[in-house]
Amino acid sequence: MSWYRNFVPLFAALLLTGCGFHIRSAADFPPGMSSVYIDTSNRHSPFYRELTTTIRDSGLELEAGPEKADTIIKVLNDDTGRRPLTVSARNVPREYEIYYLINYSVSIDGRQALSPQRLLLTRDYTYDETQVLGKARQEDVLRESLAADLVGLLVHRISAIK
Repeated sequence: MSWYRNFVPLFAALLLTGCGFHIRSAADFPPGMSSVYIDTSNRHSPFYRELTTTIRDSGLELEAGPEKADTIIKVLNDDTGRRPLTVSARNVPREYEIYYLINYSVSIDGRQALSPQRLLLTRDYTYDETQVLGKARQEDVLRESLAADLVGLLVHRISAIK
């Protein structure tokens, strides 16, 4: 019976690795990148918070000013909101679409590595006027998820820079 206790975790590990599962690792920034400055007008947005966390988790230095940074990420526009998708016969919204829009550019070592680009992600959700508090929290969670996805896309584009 003791061999069974040892075999089950080993078998589970083999199954997980065989299906392509892997633990999420730090973001993959290009080699040579060591310090980053984020030039933005909104340091309280979900996108900015997620981007700073990702940069720190990757072992890069987050600089307070552009002087010491070898990479400057300029966030030209950081906009989020919602718009109704469908309404009931009483003209009450039934579905909303959450959107998150980012315009940015990236400079590395004083040269523009990525010209101004735009990223837009959307998610929709149903709205029930009897569950206002829960739906407000759902909207916040969706917005944070969109911000995390946008950061992932940005990091992916930066990692493709040669």
